[in-house]
Amino acid sequence: DTATRLQAEKALVEFTNSPDCLNKCQLLLERGNPEKSPQSRKISRISKNLQGIPKNLQGIPKNLQNSKKRNYVLNYLATRPKLATFVTQALIQLYARITKLGWFDCQKDEYVFRNVIDDVTKFLQDSVEHCIIGVTILSQLTNEINQVSATAFLSEVSVQFSHSYCCGFFGFFWDFCCLGENPPFSCSIPFFCAHSRFSWQVLSCLVQIASVRRSLFNNAERAKFLSHLVDGVKRILENPQSLSDPNNYHEFCRLLARLKSNYQLGELVKVENYPEVIRLIANFTVTSLQHWEFAPNSVHYLLSLWQRLAASVPYVKATEPHMLETYTPEVTKAYITSRLESDPLEDTGLVQQQLDQLSTIGRCEYEKTCALLVQLFDQSAQSYQELLQSASASPMDLAVQEGRLTWLVYIIGAVIGGRVSFASTDEQDAMDGELVCRVLQLMNLTDSRLAQAGNEKLELAMLSFFEQFRKIYIGDQVQKSSKVIPSAGNSGISLIFKENIWN
Repeated sequence: DTATRLQAEKALVEFTNSPDCLNKCQLLLERGNPEKSPQSRKISRISKNLQGIPKNLQGIPKNLQNSKKRNYVLNYLATRPKLATFVTQALIQLYARITKLGWFDCQKDEYVFRNVIDDVTKFLQDSVEHCIIGVTILSQLTNEINQVSATAFLSEVSVQFSHSYCCGFFGFFWDFCCLGENPPFSCSIPFFCAHSRFSWQVLSCLVQIASVRRSLFNNAERAKFLSHLVDGVKRILENPQSLSDPNNYHEFCRLLARLKSNYQLGELVKVENYPEVIRLIANFTVTSLQHWEFAPNSVHYLLSLWQRLAASVPYVKATEPHMLETYTPEVTKAYITSRLESDPLEDTGLVQQQLDQLSTIGRCEYEKTCALLVQLFDQSAQSYQELLQSASASPMDLAVQEGRLTWLVYIIGAVIGGRVSFASTDEQDAMDGELVCRVLQLMNLTDSRLAQAGNEKLELAMLSFFEQFRKIYIGDQVQKSSKVIPSAGNSGISLIFKENIWN
């Protein structure tokens, strides 16, 4: 009943605050059988009540600062790696609390509670169960020490821990990941292929590993780490069966995006198998763009990778070939042609984000991009004009061509806007002029039909195009006087735009 429960809780609090509490708890732990459910709950309860000891310095029992007690908890965990999860968690929380409160305790000129790396290393070099305990210790200790506290003592512990052990943890992680015989990229790929239930989580872990701040490496370590990363990506691309799962596919796209987020193009091209890897990535990207509906939210990461790669081309100083002049046009073509066969224009935010990325990708090898856009635009415009002149044209056919032209106008505006990312030449300005002229001719055609029918999406695409054109060739912030002299070919129309006459 309630009275009995309150009496029991009061007795437990008194027991917890008694001077010989830990010694008595040790006896209880030794006598109990952790494999039995009632005993497991008892052990968990003891651990949780010990964590309730006051957190201010004055309230800490002196014997709690004894490192032998902390070592006892570690030994208990090490000799019983298959305890119930809630028991292990409670004991680890107790270890973290003792470590935190004893952070400044010194014995024989040694801070005995700061040997965290040594404690965890012993677990991570043992069985899988021990590895799980070791990782949980690091996680729980970090959470415990970084809890917000108004006590100056505990705040100082948090500061000391952050400054001293973040790099220390990473140093250990680096030794474990890349300096051993089996780095995690090598170990994780077979696991990823064989355990479909957890494969997306394995890839998510690899994304986190690949996101480690580059400044924590020296040059030799960074090159070795990157080599392992690229080799892992290569092995997945060579055996892509598991990527048919949407979660796996999404996490892998995130992993690819990290290749350029943390590393320079000049570093990537020096990796031994870079030519093969960039070919595999390009093929994977092209296939993904052609089937974008499989995982539309993942396309962002692929375009992000290629955008960063393309933007780095003018600055790369490595003598090794980057081969982007071969593969970037393939990616650009795959994106453009795949969009012409679909109508994913409802999410304007997503469309604009992808166009911003394409604006940089398309400017790499711009001659090929421009030639492709001219070809596709002329084909669609001619078909559209023929349908308008045909009395038997169906509304569906007109809608299809208007959808294609809408995408092309958006894309033309985007690649013109991408001019700001590269040092442009008069030849490239002339290519812009060819594209501008075609959009203006299309505008004349659509304006002539406004009294009969209009297309809202196409009109919005026109507005987007003119906004990009204004920023590049007309706006007040334009630094260089630029000419765009397009020729309209057979139409006989010649237009000359010079920025200062529009002001």
